[in-house]
Amino acid sequence: MGKHNKNDSLLALIDSTSDRPQLHLGVDCDYEKELRRLQVELVKFQEWVRHRGLRVVAIFEGRDAAGKGGCIKRITESLNPRVCRVVALAAPTEREKTQWYFQRYVAHLPAAGEIVLFDRSWYNRAGVERVMGFCTEAEYFEFLHSCPQFERMLARAGIILNKYWFSVSDEEQERRFQQRIKDPTKRWKLSPMDLESRRQWVEYSRAKDEMFAHTDIKQIPWYVVNADNKKSARLNVIRHLLSSVPYEDLTPEPIKLPTVDRRKYVRPPMTDQTFVPEFYK
Repeated sequence: MGKHNKNDSLLALIDSTSDRPQLHLGVDCDYEKELRRLQVELVKFQEWVRHRGLRVVAIFEGRDAAGKGGCIKRITESLNPRVCRVVALAAPTEREKTQWYFQRYVAHLPAAGEIVLFDRSWYNRAGVERVMGFCTEAEYFEFLHSCPQFERMLARAGIILNKYWFSVSDEEQERRFQQRIKDPTKRWKLSPMDLESRRQWVEYSRAKDEMFAHTDIKQIPWYVVNADNKKSARLNVIRHLLSSVPYEDLTPEPIKLPTVDRRKYVRPPMTDQTFVPEFYK
């Protein structure tokens, strides 16, 4: 892949590698095939970030069950965890509550050649902390004032920052909640905080609107993701993330494996080893 100077030309080049029309919401497509194609591009993207020593951050926010985790999983599953890592912080400790608010997030920002995906982020203060009363009025308004300055500072330092808000309809969110209740493997995703946020739906909506009013800035805007269709949302976010950094294809040439000489090795008796019981065969 040649060098791209504009994001639009990059996207056009990515699309040109497909043998079908460009994907749009509502258009039938082979999801698995498209996901595989974009994941190959993500590997190229990762290698370029590593090679050039770039620092990339993506923030994933939105309502509960909007599909943030599933999207993050599809981004990372083919990438090197030493290059691309996920940050999903628990509630702050008593000590962390006394720190500068952004301090514990700054500790997880990427070094050169790294990509960091925040599964929820410093925007907790504008959402759950505001609605649930976990911060004071003064702390909340200070956040709205200082957050744009903080993000501009990151941009001036050379960090590439993308902010994604996953938007899901009330009907689809309800369907996903019911699905989680019925599925034992997903029931853990419904925390007491999720249930309380359901009761505080109006307050969360107002908090989100206020957050956008203060932090949807020109230099680092919010990108809203139509997330009612999980598969389309994943593909659209991956494609957008790829467009944020013009990159070249640094894929290594195919490697020829060296011949292994096993003649000088004698394996110990199998009876000396402890094996996992082969219940499934």
